[in-house]
Amino acid sequence: MDSIIHSMGDYIKYITPQFSRTHINSQHVPTVDTSNPFAAKAIPSPDESFIVIRFNGLIQIDFPYLSSMLHNSFISSMNTLVIPGGKLGLALELIMTPLVKKLVTNKKIIHKIS
Repeated sequence: MDSIIHSMGDYIKYITPQFSRTHINSQHVPTVDTSNPFAAKAIPSPDESFIVIRFNGLIQIDFPYLSSMLHNSFISSMNTLVIPGGKLGLALELIMTPLVKKLVTNKKIIHKIS
């Protein structure tokens, strides 16, 4: 507990500002009782959590497609997708593959022009 309290200043100063600067941010939300984290014996498993994925400044995200491909997911706001914790790997693949392909394609175009 002392270690956590000691680290809170760094968390507030260095970690939390990053959340407003990222294009894709995810947060694990447990669906089991974690009211006393100091008494917990284990971290909630993927099946005991949801993952909230927020998109910031990305206009080409196909939310209906992602929601249809990720069973039991839902769109909670205009830029936020909520998925079952066990679907994180598939979600990352579905979200990141088109973005990486676009980066690679743009790099090839820039490289050919140079």
